[in-house]
Amino acid sequence: MECKGFLFDLDGTLVDSLPAVERSWINWAQSRGVNPQEVLAFIHGKQAITSLRHFMPGESEEEIQREFSALEAIEARDTDGVEALPGAHALLNQLVALNIPWAIVTSGTVPVAHARHAAAGLPQPAVFITAEQVVHGKPQPDAYLLGAKMLGLPPENCVVVEDAPAGVLAGLAAGCKVIAVNAPADTPKLEQVDLVLTSLASVNVTGSANRAVINIGS
Repeated sequence: MECKGFLFDLDGTLVDSLPAVERSWINWAQSRGVNPQEVLAFIHGKQAITSLRHFMPGESEEEIQREFSALEAIEARDTDGVEALPGAHALLNQLVALNIPWAIVTSGTVPVAHARHAAAGLPQPAVFITAEQVVHGKPQPDAYLLGAKMLGLPPENCVVVEDAPAGVLAGLAAGCKVIAVNAPADTPKLEQVDLVLTSLASVNVTGSANRAVINIGS
């Protein structure tokens, strides 16, 4: 595969934040009398506000925003167990060394995303797209279209790297190439992505800012 830029999801793709995510949402679900397993099955890859609106039908927007602010504060503080996923540091350091453009495009908000990025000790991207910057979150393409635009590249010249079904759909809808990493087997349109991997540790990149070549090893 060849491309000119990379658009990475954060949670579940570059960073293992699953324990922290599940702790906060299970506690929230239990406090609201909602089935925690239903919540966990819905939230991944989506903006938190989208999930809250889904599980708080009939509640006022003011109440939803209060819940959102409280949940955001908890998630931004709780980074216990958050760490980089295998291969993430090596791949990002390759891109930095080769001067290949890359961005992080997450459904998380600034406080949560930056706390997890810092906890994992990842390099700083030139572009960091968060929930505050888009009206329509994943699975809509807006976030990835904005990421490509901020890198100064057409979407078709970018590779989206994603783990969540909502993110895979967003990358495809944006017209990007898509690498699915450890995505669920029942991810919609998984057969349409360019590569399906179990880990970033198998990815090696060569080339330069004008042409990156993606190689997959064992």
